[in-house]
Amino acid sequence: MTHDATLDLIDRKIVAALMADATTPIARIADAVGLSQTPCWKRIQRLEASGVILRRVALADPARLGLGLTVFVGIEAPDHSAEWREGFARALTRLPQVMEAWRMAGDADYLLRIAVADMAGYDAFYRQLTGAVPIKAVTARFALESLRHSTAYPVNTRDR
Repeated sequence: MTHDATLDLIDRKIVAALMADATTPIARIADAVGLSQTPCWKRIQRLEASGVILRRVALADPARLGLGLTVFVGIEAPDHSAEWREGFARALTRLPQVMEAWRMAGDADYLLRIAVADMAGYDAFYRQLTGAVPIKAVTARFALESLRHSTAYPVNTRDR
């Protein structure tokens, strides 16, 4: 059950409902998908056990947490050895500002999304990162405004 094609319509509707609001009561989800509560709860447990649902979290407003600056950081690696990649991955685990890290194809080898309070916060992050592992080049792009942000994947909730 690791691919959308293996999920039936009810599973997809349950996943979509939980992505929209993980605090939605089971009774409301069950009613929306046409099940009673127990079978709905069992499906949710199965979706969690199979890894379709990874975890349920609360989404917070970064600005209200004092993290008003989002920076997209492109990293160019000095080499592509397993040793460097492992060191880089270890360094990222020690940098809580990193919200996402992606290995890329193209002009940047890695793309990070970080959350910091301000430019001084970014400078401190930059110093920590470049002090932890050798890096060939760093490119930063500072977000001015979020036009769209979602954590919900576009799950097909219609019968195919």
